Amino acid sequence: MSDTLPGLIDFDEVLEKFDPAMGLEVHVELNTNTKMFCGCPTTFGGAPNTQVCPTCLGLPGAMPVVNAKAVESAIRIGLALNCEIAEWCRFARKNYFYPDMPKNFQTSQYDEPIAFDGYLDVDVEGETYRIEIERAHMEEDTGKATHVGGSTGRIHGADYSLIDYNRAGIPLIEIVTRPILGAGEKAPQVARAYVSALRDLIKALGVSDVRMDQGSMRCDVNLSLAPKGSKVLGTRSETKNVNSLRSVERAVRFEMSRHAGVLLSGGSVLQETRHFHEDDGTTSPGREKSDAEDYRYFPEPDLVPVAPSRAWVDELRTTLPEPPAERRARLQASWGYTDLEMRDVINADAIELIEETVAAGAAPQAARKWWLSEISRRANEAGVELASAGVSPAQVAEVQQLIDEGTLNDKLARQVFDGLFAGEGTPAQIIEKRGLALVSDDGPLLTAIEEALAAQPDIADKIRGGNHKAAGAIVGAVMKATRGQADAARVQQLIIEKLA
Repeated sequence: MSDTLPGLIDFDEVLEKFDPAMGLEVHVELNTNTKMFCGCPTTFGGAPNTQVCPTCLGLPGAMPVVNAKAVESAIRIGLALNCEIAEWCRFARKNYFYPDMPKNFQTSQYDEPIAFDGYLDVDVEGETYRIEIERAHMEEDTGKATHVGGSTGRIHGADYSLIDYNRAGIPLIEIVTRPILGAGEKAPQVARAYVSALRDLIKALGVSDVRMDQGSMRCDVNLSLAPKGSKVLGTRSETKNVNSLRSVERAVRFEMSRHAGVLLSGGSVLQETRHFHEDDGTTSPGREKSDAEDYRYFPEPDLVPVAPSRAWVDELRTTLPEPPAERRARLQASWGYTDLEMRDVINADAIELIEETVAAGAAPQAARKWWLSEISRRANEAGVELASAGVSPAQVAEVQQLIDEGTLNDKLARQVFDGLFAGEGTPAQIIEKRGLALVSDDGPLLTAIEEALAAQPDIADKIRGGNHKAAGAIVGAVMKATRGQADAARVQQLIIEKLA
């Protein structure tokens, strides 16, 4: 029975009847200068098919050579994930026929990965989940296929396809978890938290830019359901190439509801790959999933085994950075953020941005305010990551310094950010061009105050009578007269002094 016909089941009902099991496979492109087995550059965004050579195109007689830096990065990732590092491992040929891999096989690692038996602890709403890592192995990325025509961007219904082999051969590390059991209703959040923690860890290692929007980090979500209390895992589906943290969470939730709909209608879940759709959070069928034996793995005859010495592994262990969880706790204590404030910072992926802003001279609370309000709003409107919003930490710190010095207030600062997003120059240049500096001379302020008092004599009488709260109306009139460029606190002080 087809698994596309039954409807979705409400998430609460899914949890009443089934236990979810997940397996997450995360692919990380390494930031080496050259590809895994040849000297071609790995620069993102190059003109199609300009970063290729006989080796990565699989031409006859071309011989691969292992990228030593990629091996080093793989070992450091394995160590950071508490893995065992193999004393001897080798590459294998994973055979399949698809135009995105010009050799008709992918050079990968099969039964002898470089790192294995590790774990990563993640926190979800105060509860710690230990995600067991089965393996982290080295391989090469495939080319990129663009299907032209049709409405889905998939090969089915397309008029023709274009292949760009620039990405073929870029070093990849695939990190595979063991089945994640017992997460229950928190399964979607656990999946997101794991990928988020993994991204933070790899970014801290400096071995990848982990840009999910550019495909340098992507997640395959394997999910199955078993009847409540059953010890036997159900048939899994694999949602391929999920490329954002939010989408990982949505993919797990949707597949749980879809699987339950299939099973409760009497159908059987197909073991297949699925495509995730960002627009509505659904998945659609890809192809029936191949098992390992279908790929006809065999040892790569053109590459010697990799045998990292224990001395080298121990040396690389000393290069590991501060664990991200410890770093977050340290920064939170240093910045004085509450747990809720820090959670919002983490969810916004703003830790590094705030850290750099504070290092540039801004107070932690001020840095958090700007990144999580004004800049975050603009990034959301533009549909980009916070780091790509168009404002640097140094500029944010400069704006805040101008506020601290009394040159700007928050309202004028927002207009400075308008100028920054529009590319009008530095904050100082924008202030000069737009005439945004606060009026600091008491003379113009007193003139505006006198005009406001003359226009509202009843308010003036209330202030003379001791009702200082009434001064707010005069302050508002002065702010309007000065186009918001008066220092409200100074205006209030001058009003009280004048009428005391």
